[in-house]
This record gives sequence, structure tokens and C-alpha cells, in this order.
Amino acid sequence: MGSWISTWSQDPADRDLPALLCLPPAGAGCQQFRSWQPELNGIAQVYGVQLPGRENRWGEAMPDTFGEAVTAIAAELEATLGDRPLVVFGHSFGGLIGYEVARRVTPRALLVSGCRAPTHWDGAGRGIVDDGEELDKLFDTAGLDPALLDEDTRTVMVGMLRKDAQLSLSYVHRPDGLLPVPVHAWGADGDETVSSADLDGWAAVTSAGLTRRTVTGGHHAVLRHPRPVLDHLAVLLRAEGAPLTQAG
Repeated sequence: MGSWISTWSQDPADRDLPALLCLPPAGAGCQQFRSWQPELNGIAQVYGVQLPGRENRWGEAMPDTFGEAVTAIAAELEATLGDRPLVVFGHSFGGLIGYEVARRVTPRALLVSGCRAPTHWDGAGRGIVDDGEELDKLFDTAGLDPALLDEDTRTVMVGMLRKDAQLSLSYVHRPDGLLPVPVHAWGADGDETVSSADLDGWAAVTSAGLTRRTVTGGHHAVLRHPRPVLDHLAVLLRAEGAPLTQAG
């Protein structure tokens, strides 16, 4: 079994910096966060979560349940980081995984974008598994026209999306305690898959407060134009031991 956690920094000094853990959306790998490391040099060491079935874990099978994936990620993360300060960022499906990981490792803050609150997640992704309208909508919000993709590329993308969506359907939210860290939820005014109410729902799962921000664009606006969220993350990461409820 390959590693669940990737990093792109080779400087040993970076291991004295706070850590930023990034979780990609459904159907994607974590290599997209490689470009975030130079943007945060001297501020944080960037790590990515890599689910099986993509990029360097192409030949590996997906876990049977959502909980199995979260348990494996949290265990490897604790072994990798020790007691270093940590901020978790997750986009869309990655935000849901990030939330459950945060419940196990207690970072300084959780930042999610384009992600329904856990209490709003029931049934999300079923349209992807069933190859319904939701699958076409995800291609559209990613700026991809399925008709312009070659058959092999579309098959690979659909396969990864379906595997992640199937994994998400095994998720059950258990309200057995509030997350004791602040949540920062970002949305986009053109997102047709995650509503403002879905984002406001994050207030119900944290005892440390919710900060809401909105950008212009579709579902993947934050990933397409990450400068605002990178600036926000830099503030959180620089705070280190200070109470992050005062940042942003």
C-alpha cells in the first residue's frame, strides 16, 4: 500500500514550520497542490492527501468505506507530523474528508471550499454514481466539455469520480462532539452544486466559530484562482500558537 501523505519540500528546515494538509476534490489527485509550496515557502510545509486509484497510486484499490480511508490518513499524518502545528484545507469532497481527519488529529484550523457541511452531505454524489445529471454538471463546473474529451480521458475521469462518489455514499455523520477548532468555509456565487445554506451548516459542527467567505466563479473557483485562499491560509499558518479565531 502506498503512502496517503505526499509532500514536495526537500528542505529539512521546513520540518520546523507549521504544516498545511491539502485534500483534493473527487476524481482528482493531490499533485495540483505542488504549486502551493513555493507560494508558502518560509511559512509552511505543504502536504497533500493521495487517495488510491490515481497518480502515483494508480494501481491500488480504494478502501471499502469512508471511515477506513480517514483512519489510514489520520494515522499516517500523526506519524509524519508529530506535534507540529497543522492547518487542514479541503475542497469539495476533500473538505468532508478533511473534517473527519480534523476530528481525529485536532489541527489549529479547518478551511473548506465548495463543500457541503457534514450534516448536509446525505446522498451527495449519488448522481455521479448513477451517471445522472450531476456527473455532467461536475464536468461543466470544472470547465470541461465531455464532448471535447477523448474517450480514454473521459473514461479515466469518470472512473475516478465514481469511485470517490461511491466512497462518499458510505459516509455517515455522527454528531458525537463538536470540532474544537475554527472552521473557515469558502463558497462561490456561481456554484450550482453547493448552496449558501450548505456552507452555513458548518456552524453546527464547531464550537470555535465559523468564518464565511465568497468568491466569484463556479464550483472550482478557489482552485482555479487560489491567491485569495492562499493569502488567508498564510495568515492562519503564521499565527502558529495564537488563537486562530482572531485570524481572518
